[in-house]
Formats: sequence, C-alpha cells, structure tokens
Amino acid sequence: MAEVRVAFIGTGRMTGEPGPMGYAMAYMHADGYELLSDVEIVACADIVGENAEAFAEKYGFSDTYADYNEMLAAVKPDMVSICTWPHLHAEMVLACAAAEVAAVHCEKPMAHTFGAAKAMVAACEEAGTKLTFNHQRRYGKPFSLAKQLLDEAAIGELQTIQFGTSDLYDYGSHSWDMCNYFNDERGTKWVLCGLDYSEENIVFGAHNSNHSTVVWEYEKGVCGQACGGDAKGAVGCHHRMLGTEGIIEIGREGMGPLRVLRAGEEWEEIDTDGEGCHGAEFVYRCLADIVDCLQTGRESQMNAANALRATEQIFAAWESVRRRGIVRLPLEIEDNPLDAMVAAGELAPTRAE
Repeated sequence: MAEVRVAFIGTGRMTGEPGPMGYAMAYMHADGYELLSDVEIVACADIVGENAEAFAEKYGFSDTYADYNEMLAAVKPDMVSICTWPHLHAEMVLACAAAEVAAVHCEKPMAHTFGAAKAMVAACEEAGTKLTFNHQRRYGKPFSLAKQLLDEAAIGELQTIQFGTSDLYDYGSHSWDMCNYFNDERGTKWVLCGLDYSEENIVFGAHNSNHSTVVWEYEKGVCGQACGGDAKGAVGCHHRMLGTEGIIEIGREGMGPLRVLRAGEEWEEIDTDGEGCHGAEFVYRCLADIVDCLQTGRESQMNAANALRATEQIFAAWESVRRRGIVRLPLEIEDNPLDAMVAAGELAPTRAE
C-alpha cells in the first residue's frame, strides 16, 4: 500500500487528569497511527506553539505551524486528524475539503450547530474528501459482539434500544451512534425530550444538559429511550436491547461487560477478551480501518452520514425542549437549540466556578 502522510490540526497537551477541558486525543490518534507501518505523521498545527513542538518531538517530525491553513498549503497531507473543540470542527473540515485533503478524521461531537454539521458533510461530498468521526466504540468487543448477537437473532426481533449516559451531546454522541449501529442505521421518525439544565455544564466549550430523558422511534417501529445524568439509573447500564425473545445488556455495574438473556434461559456472560466499554484499542482499530478505507476506496462505518444521523437526534432532542413538544424528522433547523435557550434566558443555569 502507498504510504499515507498524516497531519494534525489541534494537538492539545498531555495532562495528568483528562477532563472537560481536554483529553489529549491527538496523542491517542498519533499512538494509533504509529502502529501502522504505512502511515507517517508529517506535521501539526496548534495555536499554542509549545504544544505543537512537544507533539512533534514525541512523534519524530519537525514541521509545526500556528496556522492550519498554512500547514495544509505547505505540507499537502493525504489525511488530517482534527482534535479540537466542537465549535472549531466545521471551519477546519471546510478548510481541509478546500485544500483537497483525501481524508479527514475528526473528533466528536460532530459540530456546535446542526447547520455546521450539514455544511461539513456537503463540502466533503463535493470535494471527494472522506470525512469520518471518532465514534470508536463500534470497534470495542462488547459492542461489536452485541451487534453480532442481534444479527444472529439471539433475542428475536429487536423492539427497543436504551442507553444511560452522563449527557446527550458529548459522551452521549457515542451512545446515540451505537443505537443507530445496533438498529442498522435506520432513520428516526420523531424525538421527544425533557431535560434539566440548572447548573452550568461546559464540556470542551459547549453546553451540556445536567439530567435528561428522551424517547424516539425509528423507521419500521423500533423505539429508543435515553436517560442522562441522575436519570441514567432508570436504564442502569451503558446500553440495553430488548427483543421479542430476550435482552442484551452492555456495561451493567457489577456484571460483565456483555450479557444476554435468551428466552427460557438464564443470563449468559459473553467473553469479550477482557475488554470493557472503554479502551484506547478501540481508537487504534478505528484508525487502522479508516486508513485501509482510504487506501482501498471502501466506505468506513465511521462515515459522515452515520455521524450526522446521531447529531440530528441530539439536536432534535434539544429542539423538542425548545418547542415543548414532539419533533418530527428530518430536522429543519440550523442552530443549537440548547445554546439558543441559554442565550434567550429560557434556561438559566447557575454559573460554574
């Protein structure tokens, strides 16, 4: 295979305690690329010079930039990893598409507004740029084995998918994406949401609700339920799939990472080779697959259409709160309803210290 030259937009810095100000995801991306013999990291751009220099020193290259547009013009990479906060994603993806970068792999959540998310997808489709997003749990064994059980009809016909989460947007974007993965990427008919945002919760520069409950229906009748914050105990696990002949659970506290209850039988723990719901290896597998997709021309399951589907559900949930009613898809808004409600004083969270 031809060598793939990768550049980074946004390196951040290594921290001892990852959290809502940063997870140093660029380093995790780079560690994944380092495992691939046909990938070379060639450059990075970060507005903080010392961050870019530290990243370049660790991964053995010399080209660092403060301006990512300058980097794109000078280096002409085959692929770019974008590891910045959500409100910056759209402008950076659009710049990569304009520079005719062959592939862009971007951190989640997809974008700060629904309009920006749609614009990213449209620009990359027009430019022929393969755009993917880092919803890496599809590559974790508890999740991929659960999908295999569903495909084998281990619990009969799927009827309901549930998830418990801290929030609907940041971590929640993974959870929505997994629901769509489990339900074969079917479209959503409607979304209905209630939430509490009484205390400011800023994650990577974006508002996130404190507590929430959401219900929705897919095309062909499968229903969904999400519970966030204190409400997540109503689900009690990472994901649950209810079928006509059984139940699959992922990540129930005190249990193995994956278990199945088949009709007429006892709960069965499924061997996941020691993997839980989180792991750097998920990212590494994701990157290896995306690079292979670039080299072979096949479509990645991390594709922008799948990411946009989850993003539409998130913003539809917030739009339901704004309208105080059900929202039927496709979603016809451009903004971020949660931000808009805060700006208008309809939601007035107590400012965090």
